[in-house]
Order: sequence, then C-alpha cells, then structure tokens
Amino acid sequence: MTIAPQRVVTLHYVLSDRDGSVLDDSHARRQPLEYLHGHGNIMAGLERALAGQEAGARLSVTLMPAEAYGLRDEALVREVGRHAFPMKEIAPGMRFQTPGDDGPEIVTVLEVRDDAVVIDTNHPLAGQVLRYRLEVLAVRDATRAELAKGHPLPPGTDPGEVEDKKLP
Repeated sequence: MTIAPQRVVTLHYVLSDRDGSVLDDSHARRQPLEYLHGHGNIMAGLERALAGQEAGARLSVTLMPAEAYGLRDEALVREVGRHAFPMKEIAPGMRFQTPGDDGPEIVTVLEVRDDAVVIDTNHPLAGQVLRYRLEVLAVRDATRAELAKGHPLPPGTDPGEVEDKKLP
C-alpha cells in the first residue's frame, strides 16, 4: 500500500541540522511517528517526499527553512515585563509554551533583567536547514474515526467516543 491522503503512516526518523548534529531520533526514543497523510500533521515538504512511498522505503529529505519552521524573524524577539513570568527563577535558554494567535507557541528566554525579560517567539528551529532520514514502517487506511479527528487514534479507541465533525 502506498502513502496517499487518508492513510495512516508509521515511520522512524532521524532529524539533523545542516552540520549533521542529531536534533531528534525516534529510534533512540523507541517511539515511531504515526501521522495521517494529507491532514497537515507533518510539514508539507515531508508529506510531498513521502507520497507514493511504501512500507520498507528509506529516504533522505532536506528541507530549507521556508519549507520547515520558517525564516527567523527578528521582530519576534522582544522585551516583556518580568511580571509575565510567575516563577521566581528564570534563566536564559529556558523555554515555555504559551497560547498564541495561531495556537500554542514556544517562547525562549534570551535575557533576564530586573524588571524585564527578553524573549524569542521564533520556533527554535526557525531559519535552519533540516535533514531527515526516514524509514517507512507501515501504511494503512485510516479509520472513519481517525478521519473525523484528523489524526491517528491510539489503539483500542472506541469509535463511538469520537465526535464526527469533519465528515458529512
């Protein structure tokens, strides 16, 4: 079975930066990625590269910043009041997830001052060339419940518990 829209794909991947430093490895975590193809669950560039592949396929994909997490935008580096952080201890490099206009966003602390904190709301991988080594483990048709939710469901999920909003 080939990878196509409305199919659930299970794969292992190793994500590296331009220099080959490993940023994430599903093998090392012993947790393959499962996604619903054609539903925006993964980056569009990866979906395009995987389309038409079958279980057992191994491929390498390089994504330029615009195809991955976007270009860095220095306008997203800004100063906020120290009161925006309820915890006492804050240090450069700390990351927080906060609600954003388009859903959750990651905030990285760059500098801590007495009354202000300099933050960066660019994605931590923005501006980077990303290299993926992919191994397709399995491809199957999605269930109606998965199509309704727009992503794979854990094994054993009772379809009657899934609200069917996406299908007519």
